[in-house]
Amino acid sequence: MMGSAKSQWFFWCLLPKFTRYSLTLLLSAVILADAVGATPRNRGLQIAQQPGTTQQNATRAAAERFTQEGMQLYQQGTGESLRRAIGKWQEALKLWQQLDDKGWEANILFGIGKVYSDLGEKQEALKYYNQALPIFRAVENREMEATTLNNIGGVYSDLGEKQEALKYYNQALPIYRAVEDKGGEANTLNNIGSVYSNLGEKQEALKYYNQALPI
Repeated sequence: MMGSAKSQWFFWCLLPKFTRYSLTLLLSAVILADAVGATPRNRGLQIAQQPGTTQQNATRAAAERFTQEGMQLYQQGTGESLRRAIGKWQEALKLWQQLDDKGWEANILFGIGKVYSDLGEKQEALKYYNQALPIFRAVENREMEATTLNNIGGVYSDLGEKQEALKYYNQALPIYRAVEDKGGEANTLNNIGSVYSNLGEKQEALKYYNQALPI
């Protein structure tokens, strides 16, 4: 994605309690940026400027439509609308896969995982996050790789599997640092501190909270 849209996309992901309204705005910004143009780094996420056959263009338009309809349903925020949003994004996912658009495939998988997590269906969330993760790695989207690791850690923390949560947070942290994503770094440090606090290891928790504070 273009720089500003890309940072908006992963900023949505790194916040554990991001609002539905903000998610909709950020996904919309991503689609708008893709329609305007893209750098070589984000070729896998383009929507409107990829050459192709009439059928491919129609498929891409349908994928974009299902993605946007899913956003609108997500914004409504009811249990029913969230499940309908998943349905729309699953339809979008099939089309992005048909187009072999790995960037959007990973993003939609991630989004479905996020909705399942919001619904409290943590095992389903893990299923989709774990599908998104290797694709983000394959397309070398390190920001979203880190964010997916961070969110997987959050799911394990919610499930009470604190050591497993730490494993994923500790994978996310050096990637955020490598890409100089200060927001992601601070968020992950706070998440690690929270896990140690819940484990009763207060001094270790303070160590991570204090690292996050100046960031």
